[in-house]
Amino acid sequence: MTGPAPGTGGPGPGTTTDAAPRPASPPGRAGRRRARNPWRTGFFALAALALVAGVGWLLLGNRVFVVRSVAVTGTHLVPVSAVIEAADVPLGTPLSRVDAGAVTRRVESIRQVASAAVSVDWPDHVSITVTERVPVMAVRMAHGGYDLVDPAGVVVQLATAKPARLPLLVTSLAGAALRADPGVAAVSAVLTELSPALERTVSSVSVAQVPTGSGSGPVAESQQVTLSIKGGKTIVWGDPTNAAAKNRELEILLGSGVSYINVSAPGTVVTR
Repeated sequence: MTGPAPGTGGPGPGTTTDAAPRPASPPGRAGRRRARNPWRTGFFALAALALVAGVGWLLLGNRVFVVRSVAVTGTHLVPVSAVIEAADVPLGTPLSRVDAGAVTRRVESIRQVASAAVSVDWPDHVSITVTERVPVMAVRMAHGGYDLVDPAGVVVQLATAKPARLPLLVTSLAGAALRADPGVAAVSAVLTELSPALERTVSSVSVAQVPTGSGSGPVAESQQVTLSIKGGKTIVWGDPTNAAAKNRELEILLGSGVSYINVSAPGTVVTR
């Protein structure tokens, strides 16, 4: 018998064969893939630009998101129409163009307005909440009538007669001179700290500057507030400090027969 010639037969024991190589990619495919990438990038860039333009048109250019109503709350003294006029937000204004800070400042320029809060409520509404100034004292005017003044010395309104609930501030100041006056500020602070029972009895109040301390340097001054209460009694309260102690002492002394009480220095009360 003759066997296959050496090297011409099938694989023998212990021999290995290589796997068939993969077919090569068709020439030019990778180049075409790279060539398409700039087109894809350009497409997405144009799509993003169109999206931004669309949003801008919705917010600024179309008639959907615009001011259709302005609501005002919190007013008692100031007419709603006056607030809307000061706010100056015309109907039809795109909401994105409403500057809430600028609107707030315009509304707060109204004398009777202490503060304002403005909110833009999508899709078509602006809300303005007003906090008005509250008078705490009355000042008699030279030509008759009364200025009703808030704690900052701002004349909130005019009245022909003094409201019973407000004490009369006895002062030579009037009108704009009351604003930011330290004496008015001291009176307001004292009135705020009075016990409710005492506050209801105050008919008038005055304030005077008194020197404090000693030495060769500039003399400091404090505001001394004096209250006149119903029944003809006078209370020298002093400066706005130590309100709790002063109220306690007055609660005891007002029931006595004295007509003058000085509690400006708590613990050393003077009566007569």
